[in-house]
Amino acid sequence: MERVEAELFTDGGNNAVVRLLGRRFPGVLIQGDSLFNLRSNVAEVVEAFDRGDVAGAREAAGLLMADLDAVLARYSAALEAHEIPLPYRPEL
Repeated sequence: MERVEAELFTDGGNNAVVRLLGRRFPGVLIQGDSLFNLRSNVAEVVEAFDRGDVAGAREAAGLLMADLDAVLARYSAALEAHEIPLPYRPEL
């Protein structure tokens, strides 16, 4: 294990916005349990499609997208608060 310094742009939480030294843009540190939950939500979408349950897949995908939108909003707000441009064009 290597110890490194990082800049913290939000509180810790389940998806902290941090920047490792030497990187231009911050990233999102997702806790392991939260990462597992995201993966489980994707699996739910796939399983619903496999069953032919398009409505269920769409509902599960919508919930997953809402979760990811919340993380992205937190990321965008953190960068804006620190006057850092987004590393992508927000076309959503």
